[in-house]
Amino acid sequence: MRQLSEQNNGIYELAKLDFYTEGPAVDMYGNVYATTLSGGEIVKIDLQGRVSTWGRSGCPNGQIILPDGDHLVCDSQLPAVRRFDSEGNFINDVIKDRCAGEKISVPNDLITGPWGNLFFTDSVRYNGKVFIVSGDREKILADNLDYPNGLAVSANGRRLYVAESYQNRILTFDISDPWNVNGSFSVFAELPKHPSGRKTDNLPDGLTIDSFGNIWVAHYGMGCIHQYSQEGVYKTTILTGMPLTSNLIFSDNKTVMVTGGSGEPGPGKIIKITI
Repeated sequence: MRQLSEQNNGIYELAKLDFYTEGPAVDMYGNVYATTLSGGEIVKIDLQGRVSTWGRSGCPNGQIILPDGDHLVCDSQLPAVRRFDSEGNFINDVIKDRCAGEKISVPNDLITGPWGNLFFTDSVRYNGKVFIVSGDREKILADNLDYPNGLAVSANGRRLYVAESYQNRILTFDISDPWNVNGSFSVFAELPKHPSGRKTDNLPDGLTIDSFGNIWVAHYGMGCIHQYSQEGVYKTTILTGMPLTSNLIFSDNKTVMVTGGSGEPGPGKIIKITI
């Protein structure tokens, strides 16, 4: 494992916040965004390093930026998937309270597929779900998962990755077209386990994929990020210096933005790591 610090220039602290951070996103101009969960804010860090409140919601969690510049944000409290314009103004709830005829409880993370189809997780123990929304159609892709969490889609758009937090593993689903996603899954990777034996010291959270197709995992209780090859082979672990590490996204081939903090509800950080 590598421990990075400000002293060796491998890590740079973009912001310290009062609240634990989640939902990192980077727009086409290089501005960085993150959510603050119980802090109720979506923050923006501009190219000059200035931190500002960009938007507000009840308990904003996972976040993505669409091609038109709008943001989709999971709100774990409302519960809803919400749309904001590029200036942080709320537009509407894309999903609210129910999806595919089922009550949703804790919308956590979301990702769009190659045809613009939307996937999002409902993160509860034992009966967590992954939903898919395509146009005006909605369905449950998978249920009875033990806290499904972070999501990622492969570079070729043919595979959906899902972090199943309390099973400490990453699952994969095959995507054939916008609507036909194989509801059965395979286990992509079993993650390293904390020596304490406590499940809460594990908990894979956010996922992302780099430009080489490697899958990166934010391992919440382990305070680190892991890298796996496309074949599911473990490659490396980087300690973030944050006891709780929530999510990550690449801004370029060598730079990853990582969210998390020292505890929940806070304090939190947003850091930048050069790989």
